[in-house]
Amino acid sequence: MKTTQLLLVAAMASTAGAFSVSNEQCARRQFLQTASTAAAATVLFPTMASAEITVPEQSKDYEFPTEWGLTYTYETDAARVRTHMVTATGLAKGSERMEDFGKNLKKEMIDFVSYYRRFPQVAGKPSFSTLYTSINVLAGHYTSYGYKYPLPEKRRKRLYQEYSEIDKSLKRSR
Repeated sequence: MKTTQLLLVAAMASTAGAFSVSNEQCARRQFLQTASTAAAATVLFPTMASAEITVPEQSKDYEFPTEWGLTYTYETDAARVRTHMVTATGLAKGSERMEDFGKNLKKEMIDFVSYYRRFPQVAGKPSFSTLYTSINVLAGHYTSYGYKYPLPEKRRKRLYQEYSEIDKSLKRSR
């Protein structure tokens, strides 16, 4: 943590002089120094502000949902779609009824988006826009790879981060 603070202080110090230059050559040098410091900070500390998400192992064990479709109450439907998507994201190759689950989920996701995007008071919510993004990722995976293939690790991590954001937004009624 001390190293991080020292690097951030050094980065701020190097940027402080960037705007108080007297000649053109010095200005270019300062700009390059500032840009390189900012780039290094971005590369070295990309996850500093975001919380670390743990991605659970893929599993073949799950309970096949009995409730599919919309209730036409946004909070209930968003939570249900999110829960079904979390289950789908965690399924391993060869899971029982994986193809049926994927087909039902894709229909539910399409119904959810096509219904709720018509309402500006819902479409403007952070939970809806993040859920819409997640739906596009998962639906795109199903379209490209089919329902029998699990999601790759990188895509799963991104989706779990989005699910966490959706959950926080829904708890705040946003």
